[in-house]
Amino acid sequence: MKNKLSKAKTEKLIGTFFENIKKKSSKEIRKIQKIAMHKNISLKNNKKLFCKKCLTPYKNPKIRIKKARKIIQCENCNYIARWKL
Repeated sequence: MKNKLSKAKTEKLIGTFFENIKKKSSKEIRKIQKIAMHKNISLKNNKKLFCKKCLTPYKNPKIRIKKARKIIQCENCNYIARWKL
């Protein structure tokens, strides 16, 4: 039988996961993402801590600010993420 977690416990699990994201792998990030989607929990600003394409955490990405947008380039796959300021 699978271990069933409540929504509150899942939110705590996700919060503790993102406190120490620099040491996590892309497989672990994908697993947490799936758990959040299953329980319908938004990752909110935690989505900005890792690359959308390769799911590796940002360690020291290139960051630029142009025309009220924050541009971050992943050091692993060179994917460029653009966010409004």
